[in-house]
Amino acid sequence: MTVLLTGAAGFIGHHVATALLGRGEQVLGIDNLDPYYDVSLKQARLGLLADRPGFSFVPLDLTERGALAGLLAGRRDIKRIIHLAAQAGVRRSLTDPHAYVAANVEGHLAVLEAARRIEGLEHLVYASSSSVYGANRKLPFEETDAVDHPVSVYAATKRAGELLAESYRHLFGLPQSGLRFFTVYGPWGRPDMAYYAFATAIMEATPITLYDGGELRRDFTYIDDIVAGVLGCLDHPPGAGEARLLNIGNHRAERVADLVTLLERELGRRAVIRTAPAPATEVVATYAAIDRIAALTGFAPNTPLEVGVPRFVAWFKTWHGGLNFRVDAGVQGA
Repeated sequence: MTVLLTGAAGFIGHHVATALLGRGEQVLGIDNLDPYYDVSLKQARLGLLADRPGFSFVPLDLTERGALAGLLAGRRDIKRIIHLAAQAGVRRSLTDPHAYVAANVEGHLAVLEAARRIEGLEHLVYASSSSVYGANRKLPFEETDAVDHPVSVYAATKRAGELLAESYRHLFGLPQSGLRFFTVYGPWGRPDMAYYAFATAIMEATPITLYDGGELRRDFTYIDDIVAGVLGCLDHPPGAGEARLLNIGNHRAERVADLVTLLERELGRRAVIRTAPAPATEVVATYAAIDRIAALTGFAPNTPLEVGVPRFVAWFKTWHGGLNFRVDAGVQGA
């Protein structure tokens, strides 16, 4: 049997594909290689997968109506789907909302439509986000919390995806699990993410912006822990016609300022820091309750920032070729 993996060239998708192949799975990866960030990074991720036994890749844009259905027509080997393709980036969703609705709503709908036509589908696992908790202040965030007040267009599109999934469960009995990811970081990560942008700025001696003095807190979750949770969930499908939503995080709320301190230590340079009030898209803290996914899969994240950040920096130095940064270059603080 083959696992269909959308977003295979993405950060999480690359690591999930690697883990699936490592345990002998057949993986059909698709991705549109969107230029939201450096496409060469996405191509390099795919390059590591290309020669692995069991991996095949098809460039495909889920928003092209009928493209996915055409790809899957006549295939009987796909019984499980991991849908990770999405337009990420909270702040960009304010300036290009149409791209987010297209990728995260229309693209998600394309996957649901294809999934309902797969005879004997065992499990659809899809990526949601901790952003759906929006302006909630009660910590930790629990799956039973109300999620009616998104604070970004990105968050609204991810919540829309959850609701679409629920309607397809009701109408067509799709067995599904939606995973609410909490601030994933690690090697081969996205350059627009705060930890990566901070590292780049530190090396280029350009300022980074810490909102509210770095006192915002995030549930930073290392990529290896995330992958373990995704595969554990995939291996425990719900019953026919059932759906669930699960947090997948590190179960810690840590200060952004502490992340910067660790990056400074590992990079051997001090950050140029400026502070600013948090914009409307930022929440005060994220913190995942993980009782449900732990009970289902045994999920037990065990990578603290003190371990994960050095691993990221080691890869960062290699990827950037010995850190030959131009000190006059500018990057946008995150």
